[in-house]
Amino acid sequence: MRGAAGGRPHGPCPRIGYTASRKVGGAVARNRARRRLRALAEAVLPARANADLDYVLVARRGTATRRFAELAADLERALARVGALKPGS
Repeated sequence: MRGAAGGRPHGPCPRIGYTASRKVGGAVARNRARRRLRALAEAVLPARANADLDYVLVARRGTATRRFAELAADLERALARVGALKPGS
């Protein structure tokens, strides 16, 4: 997804923030949850999300253990709910 020149991605891309509070668990659980959110964003957002918007993905207690397919479905539902899907998507 990243281009060769300067490590920048091709085309417009949304800015994405990730957060996991202590409620998610200890440092290991929070880091795992953030890694999973990054992988989820890389898999779902380029194809489905409006690139003109900024996104913040918030980890919850089950983020580190929930099935990836369920997380992806949750993210797509959330994008549709807030009207952030790509036009024609």
